[in-house]
Amino acid sequence: MNQEQFKAVITSQIPIAWIAGVRLGSFEKDKVQTYVELDFLNQNPFKSMFWAVQGMAAEFSGGMILLEKVQITGQNISTLVVGLETMFTKKAVGKITFTCDQGALIDEKITEAIDTKQGVMFKLISIGTDESGDQVAKFQFTWSIKVK
Repeated sequence: MNQEQFKAVITSQIPIAWIAGVRLGSFEKDKVQTYVELDFLNQNPFKSMFWAVQGMAAEFSGGMILLEKVQITGQNISTLVVGLETMFTKKAVGKITFTCDQGALIDEKITEAIDTKQGVMFKLISIGTDESGDQVAKFQFTWSIKVK
């Protein structure tokens, strides 16, 4: 996936994320980085980034890998976030980058879902870091996938 494809997906399917400033940083086979920069539209009353904006960027980092890998299989596989755990460790100001590098786990779980024809649940972690490289947030999304 490239920048134009990402923009097409996000603006047509979840435009609020585009408006909030969520952007694609890099897309590799097993690792995706998204980012968002603090501005007037995505700040909270404390002059830091609203937690839900961080959550959108975090979900996209893992979700984009998952959707790409599901598409490659050619199978009709449903995907759904069924849980979320979050920890904020530092005030989110400036440019925040969210990284998910669990492509190998996704491959394993997709294969399991295809082989068993059962629903499979797994957790993807996205780490948010600021421009200094300090962690500001950790999002753990529980995904459910199932071959239809």
